[in-house]
Amino acid sequence: MVARARASAKKIATAESCTGGMIAAALTDIAGASSVFGYGFVTYANDAKTAMLGVPAPLIAAEGAVSEAVARAMASGARARADADIAIAVTGIAGPEGGSPDKPVGTVWFGLATRDAVWAERIMFAGDRAAVRAQTVEHALARLHDAIS
Repeated sequence: MVARARASAKKIATAESCTGGMIAAALTDIAGASSVFGYGFVTYANDAKTAMLGVPAPLIAAEGAVSEAVARAMASGARARADADIAIAVTGIAGPEGGSPDKPVGTVWFGLATRDAVWAERIMFAGDRAAVRAQTVEHALARLHDAIS
């Protein structure tokens, strides 16, 4: 993916909540990542989403941190603040606590922002905390790969 981003001159940024920087770590495990990856925002707390990414606090209060609207806002904020071509954002409930009937453990919203569009997707992952986080990273990297043309 890094080679593909470099070949298309795409800069990547990440905004992570439930993964706590694991996507950024996976990217920087690849030699040469510094040529395409410059910013990774870990916004685990709601006030960090607001302060670092510009996600409006009233949006978080109305929709919840784990929502389509917040995932989109996180991705847009990361892309803009990093002046990146593509930003991936994740916000979810990895567990074992924190779930609800509307948003059970394993609920993860992905946001992806490019210079032209913002996209979001909800995935329900199974497994324990480690499994949910690992699946989230894998899915985020796949979405980034698909977005780099």
